[in-house]
Amino acid sequence: MAEKRFRREVHTAGCSCPVVLLVPSSQEFTMADVAFVVTTLAVFALVAVIAKGVAKL
Repeated sequence: MAEKRFRREVHTAGCSCPVVLLVPSSQEFTMADVAFVVTTLAVFALVAVIAKGVAKL
């Protein structure tokens, strides 16, 4: 399953020994962006509800 989500890249890093890096796919970055936006909107909605409740006190 990790093979589908990550792209393998081999770098020499300035020496003769290869270094294998697992680079996340662009789809994984897109899902992280969507999750960030949804979470941010939820936090602002929660703050608005709390502020509305405090204003009624």
